[in-house]
Amino acid sequence: MDKLNGFIKQFEHYKGLGDKTINSLSFEELQKECAPDTNSIAVLVNHLSGNMLSRWTDFLTEDGEKNWRNRDGEFINSFTTKDELINRWNNGWNCFLSALKSITDDDLEKIIYIRNEAHTISEAINRQLSHYPYHIGQMVFLGKLIKGKQWQSLSIPKGESLQYNNQKFLENKGKHRFKDNT
Repeated sequence: MDKLNGFIKQFEHYKGLGDKTINSLSFEELQKECAPDTNSIAVLVNHLSGNMLSRWTDFLTEDGEKNWRNRDGEFINSFTTKDELINRWNNGWNCFLSALKSITDDDLEKIIYIRNEAHTISEAINRQLSHYPYHIGQMVFLGKLIKGKQWQSLSIPKGESLQYNNQKFLENKGKHRFKDNT
């Protein structure tokens, strides 16, 4: 389970960045489009959740692009409350992380399909390890733009690298695996 645990820890780290971003913003801020024809955080949440639900529901026996998925509809904000948005976010992540926790390292070379294209489970996970953090990075950046000076940094704040590193080297080695900031 070493490889899978590493994948799971990385995904949980990125989910945490998304959680912190969502929690720091009002419902109105989550819906804000910073320029015409751009995605709000709400839209990114909808898309990520739709992708996770499609890719990882019955992933061992069904194609990852489900016939019930409406990908284009994911890019429309239809949330009416922040709680609804958070529930959608968590439903996607619960599906995805449950799927990862249902397999073992021995399963990583099994073949699954996404849009009728064969992938090993390991390749499918790596595909998502590119996709999900890409959009979560967009969410964090949008949160920072929206909040401005009120934004609480999710990584090492500008000008505080030396202080941060000094503190990290005072701690026990390996204490915060995958919780380090970049």
